Amino acid sequence: MTSIFQPAGRIADLGVSEILAITARAGALKREGRPVIILGTGEPDFDTPNHIKDAAIAAIRRGETKYTNLDGSPEMKRAIRDKFARENGLSFAQAEVTAGAGAKQMLYNAMMASLNDGDEVIIPTPCWTSYFDIVQIAGGVPVAVPCPGEAGFRLSAEALEAAITPRTKWLLLNSPSNPTGAAYAEEHYRPLLEVLRRHPHVWLMVDDMYEHIIYDDFRFVTPLALDPSLKDRCLTINGVSKAYAMTGWRLGYAGGPAELIAGMAVVQSQSTSCPCSVTQAASIAALDGPQEFLKDRRASFARRRDLVVDALNRIDGITCRRPEGAFYTYASCEGMLGRVSPDGTVLRNDRDFCAWLLEAANVAVVPGSAFGLSPYFRISYATSEAELTEAMSRIATACAQL
Repeated sequence: MTSIFQPAGRIADLGVSEILAITARAGALKREGRPVIILGTGEPDFDTPNHIKDAAIAAIRRGETKYTNLDGSPEMKRAIRDKFARENGLSFAQAEVTAGAGAKQMLYNAMMASLNDGDEVIIPTPCWTSYFDIVQIAGGVPVAVPCPGEAGFRLSAEALEAAITPRTKWLLLNSPSNPTGAAYAEEHYRPLLEVLRRHPHVWLMVDDMYEHIIYDDFRFVTPLALDPSLKDRCLTINGVSKAYAMTGWRLGYAGGPAELIAGMAVVQSQSTSCPCSVTQAASIAALDGPQEFLKDRRASFARRRDLVVDALNRIDGITCRRPEGAFYTYASCEGMLGRVSPDGTVLRNDRDFCAWLLEAANVAVVPGSAFGLSPYFRISYATSEAELTEAMSRIATACAQL
């Protein structure tokens, strides 16, 4: 026996998100007086729209500050069902939708409710860092399938087929993607759905969080709308955080088979219980209310995307794909590797490159290794054009010193 804390085996090899660690480090430098520009956080710089804030204030004044139903009030579930029907052509019963404290909790609840030890989850990489850790905490085995830039950072049907085993429980897809901004159109989804039809033991989990942040002529579609036959083994996850600039409100939701939704409620009942009542009132206003402002915000994000992509592609040694959605670029820094900084340090990998940018340019970005595919680095352009212009200038200057 010992009084020294020993972490449980399920988290012994896990750590806090590298994105959060980099952001914390950059924030500390900024507080010390360094002029650091932080391009690591996946959070819109826009404010939550006033009609959403007003709905929350009105709910407080009405005294709606008590517990609600475990996985969403009847009105919250009605708003979720209406959203799925109106925007995605998906029909769910009351017992087939759920709400919790963010889309991350939806992912966590689903994995905890469905995975047995050793069950496999296919995750195309690069991917959001939490996917792997959530699967591992739930006792599952994350199966990374690399999706290189030349493939548009998208999973191919051939790669999916090769990754499936008798232990495969889920395929987890995210479109538009964090960290790449790559998105799956109908022609990309169709071959994957054909593979899933041949493997009825594999379930499909879809993270549609960036649904409303898409550019140019790209048309968003969610897989279940393309193949309703998968409804008994598909979970569609979304939330209000990104489109409505409500990251701190914490409301995610999902639609899927009633048995799975009930299992997710069991998990939630022993963790957070119901979502915040005031947040539910705000989220109902977000889903039911005016959507016109989303067009203006998309246009602003598109200008920022083009600013960053064009600036990066002008730097010798960096290449950057123009993403279809989200608010991230995922640029290759392969051409920078092997170069030497003025103090004699050799940049051997993307972590070294990102460390150099923080040191020499006072710009914080996230290495691709954090997302499972190197040598790349992610920039979040969810900040002002002025700050992005300054950051791109600093990055170009720092790279020219190598």
